[in-house]
Amino acid sequence: MMQNLQRKLTSDVSSLKLVNQVRTLSILLVDHRGYCLQVIPRRFCSSGKYFDAGQPTPGTHPQLLKEGEITPGITCDEYVSRRKKILEFLPEQSVAIAAAAPVKMMTDVVPYTFRQDADYLYITGCQQPGGVAVLGHDFGLCMFMPEPSPHDVTWQGQIAGVDVAREIFKANQSFPISQLHKVLPEMIKNCSKLYHNVKAAIPTYTDLEAFQKAAHNGRVHDLSLYTHEARWVKSPAELNLMRESATIGCQSLLQTMLHSKMSPYESVLSAKVEYECRMRGAQRMAFNPVVGGGLNGSVIHYSRNDQKVKEGDLVLMDIGCELHGYVSDLTRTWPPCGRFSDVHKELYDLILETNKECIEFCKPGTSIQRLHNYSVDKLSRGLKEIGILRDNRIHSYHQLNPTSIGHYLGMDVHDCSKIGYDRTLKPGVVITIEPGVYIPPNFNCAQRYRGIGIRIEDEVLITESGCEVLTGSLPKEVNHIETLLNNHSYGVGADASTASGF
Repeated sequence: MMQNLQRKLTSDVSSLKLVNQVRTLSILLVDHRGYCLQVIPRRFCSSGKYFDAGQPTPGTHPQLLKEGEITPGITCDEYVSRRKKILEFLPEQSVAIAAAAPVKMMTDVVPYTFRQDADYLYITGCQQPGGVAVLGHDFGLCMFMPEPSPHDVTWQGQIAGVDVAREIFKANQSFPISQLHKVLPEMIKNCSKLYHNVKAAIPTYTDLEAFQKAAHNGRVHDLSLYTHEARWVKSPAELNLMRESATIGCQSLLQTMLHSKMSPYESVLSAKVEYECRMRGAQRMAFNPVVGGGLNGSVIHYSRNDQKVKEGDLVLMDIGCELHGYVSDLTRTWPPCGRFSDVHKELYDLILETNKECIEFCKPGTSIQRLHNYSVDKLSRGLKEIGILRDNRIHSYHQLNPTSIGHYLGMDVHDCSKIGYDRTLKPGVVITIEPGVYIPPNFNCAQRYRGIGIRIEDEVLITESGCEVLTGSLPKEVNHIETLLNNHSYGVGADASTASGF
């Protein structure tokens, strides 16, 4: 390969230009067409500084990454093994395309916070927009990278280019994105089947004549069938990140529970939990926190978070944070006043018992569907015994809980959606267990039960011998919650002075 490059350099020297990448402290040789011919690695640069790859590297962020890691906690070797795993799933002579997530704009000039597409991140380790990755049996990983203008760099900072794709992400080939329309059609033309991430598809490649022709001939398929299969069982490194993400979520929600007695406002509690997550290292929330006080707790994905929690009401908080690409998801329901009413306790005990029993059944060989069926039977019978349900019809139960007992968890909140809930669970799979009841204000039952929402959600890792509850440190027993709220609420950090009136 190097000899070919040298011959090309010798024969076409008049058309070469030497580009000194000042911001990356590497030297890139390109020809008049923009093709990358050679990258002189940073070790040959006169400066001893590390170049800016557009995202953290061990050189620029030693507090985040160890040597040999592409993203925090995940090594280069693991990324390479992921690509090999996906290629093993792909039929011979097939090609797979995954695009980076697009930048979404809040206004004309203000973007929303960027979050990478999980499949693209899983394959490449690149946390930046603008790229397209292609996997093939003949060429390995080929990355098409964006070409920032000086204006882009001034306003947005450096981003990864073709040199970084090879040196940092260990791509076998890399090209500027402007060359995609020339290079990719040849790859598509020679393949038997073409796979791509349907949900992240972009016109940059879908508008190509070669792609359109393959689609017309029925050769285009959804890559997620294979990437979700690869992502379903987590590696030890991924599980370490998920444990840490869960711990951050637990600690943050615990601090928020303590704070709720002094500031029973949905907006304050939402801000508090996000602050605590970010202070503990999370990059962002996994989703907008659900903070439903009183009647709002009966709205499953309530998001307004703009009401005061009335004295004696419960607050349901469903939160999750993201740590280096891996998310947590947990829920607790409690009375900020410090005491569960008899009515609340009656319902809460049923939900808690269901939560605990379903967790006991979490082990290899079962499935989310089986756990769900068990929870439906138990909750239906319990709600009928209490007097809230008057018959055994499934329609009546679904009015109070239309959700599943849980879902897969990982790089996305509802992870690996292409894998059905009837799939037999294996060690290394992470799921949620989240029984709940959401009684509408107009439901035909005794007035005292109307408008109550209760959910208890835990993260569960399936192990060889059973399971590990990743959120087990967060209290959920009634007596534990009441003791916590009544004995510790006024001694939490800076809030203590507020509570004492100073």
